[in-house]
Amino acid sequence: MKRLFYGWYMVAAGSGLQVLQSSLMTQSFGAYLAVLQVERGWSKTALSGAAALQQMEAAILGPVLGWFIDRFGPQGMIRAGIVVFGIGLMLLSFTDTLLAFYGAFVVIALGASLCGFFPVNVALIHWFERWRARALSSLSLGIALGGISVPLVAWSLQTYGWRATAFVSGIIAIVLGLPMAMVFKRRPEDHGMVADGISRPENPPGNTTLEKQDAGRDFTAREALRTPAFWLLSLGHGFALLVVHAVSVHAIAHMHQGLGYSVAQASLVYTLLTLSQIGGVVIGWLIGDRYDKRLISGGCMLGHMAGLLLLTYAGTAAGTAAGTAAGTAADAVPASTPMVLAFAVLHGAAWGLRGPFMQALRADYFGRSAIGMILGLSVMIIVVGQVAGPMVAGILADATGNYRAGFTILALLAGLGSLFFFFARKPDRPSKEG
Repeated sequence: MKRLFYGWYMVAAGSGLQVLQSSLMTQSFGAYLAVLQVERGWSKTALSGAAALQQMEAAILGPVLGWFIDRFGPQGMIRAGIVVFGIGLMLLSFTDTLLAFYGAFVVIALGASLCGFFPVNVALIHWFERWRARALSSLSLGIALGGISVPLVAWSLQTYGWRATAFVSGIIAIVLGLPMAMVFKRRPEDHGMVADGISRPENPPGNTTLEKQDAGRDFTAREALRTPAFWLLSLGHGFALLVVHAVSVHAIAHMHQGLGYSVAQASLVYTLLTLSQIGGVVIGWLIGDRYDKRLISGGCMLGHMAGLLLLTYAGTAAGTAAGTAAGTAADAVPASTPMVLAFAVLHGAAWGLRGPFMQALRADYFGRSAIGMILGLSVMIIVVGQVAGPMVAGILADATGNYRAGFTILALLAGLGSLFFFFARKPDRPSKEG
């Protein structure tokens, strides 16, 4: 019997780590926001600042982490990160002031940077070439599956309170995360293996991403920075995250306060979004190594735009007053539900399909040799979207009393961002003599 390639064990472990981070904080942060705003009286802008702080820390650390991963590998970093992430969640449970809340998020952000999507992606990029999109799509299932747990976290927040929920979440992160972190190894060549488990991968029928991969050598980070593709992919990724992070932070609050949903009902909508995200990941798993990821990603940006516009104007189309009145009863269905459900399907599917392609495209374009530094430098650009999305939505919501203006601006920017992917053509590899 043929032995399963070790890289797939790393995919499974990485997906498990993504489940933990996604369910315990990334996608459940919106539920924390809705509860903390009521209990502590902190504004949407102040709470959004914690999410922004987390992303800014990731951007500052990105190039350093990229250099470290290229030089020493990601395995030790991932193991340390899961411990720091768990400690940060436990510290969160003891906060009483906004400053302490921010301090806890600094620790959470550090842990998430060390064991999160970036280092795990770099680890898998080194282990896969032929089936890179399939491996990274499988990894992204963890983010999607984590979203299914959002209603459970919301229930815990309402039943046991946010302090108990945060403390137990930290324990769960360390106890379950450390064994998975131990699975990661640096490069297949260090262990007598090669990428994909085969010596010379051949392109699957219709594959366009690996063509001409032997025509030159891999890019250095400096060479990648001089290509239009680096900047176009980074800008496109950043514009996508304007919507993704704004939705993660504010969608539950918008449905709760603007459309009359209870926190539990809004969390169920988020579950549909997650299921749609899983559907998008599965589609990406099937087609990502066969068709042009660049064009698919551009189409997904239009899906992000359409979905967020549906969520934004659901209350207007259905009648905000009627929707709010209907939503006051625990078992009532707000009148805006059809458009909200359409948002969940469109946004979730676009996110699940596009997300894994972001790192796969860069690896296809620039090679593996300096991929850690290249991704780390990209983080410094895409963080603008990660920070600006929640902040723009929160500031304009505080100023206008609703999310309509902020969400509309972010949706239109996502549509504009599709152009970055459409124009981001693959650069020619540097010559081996250069």
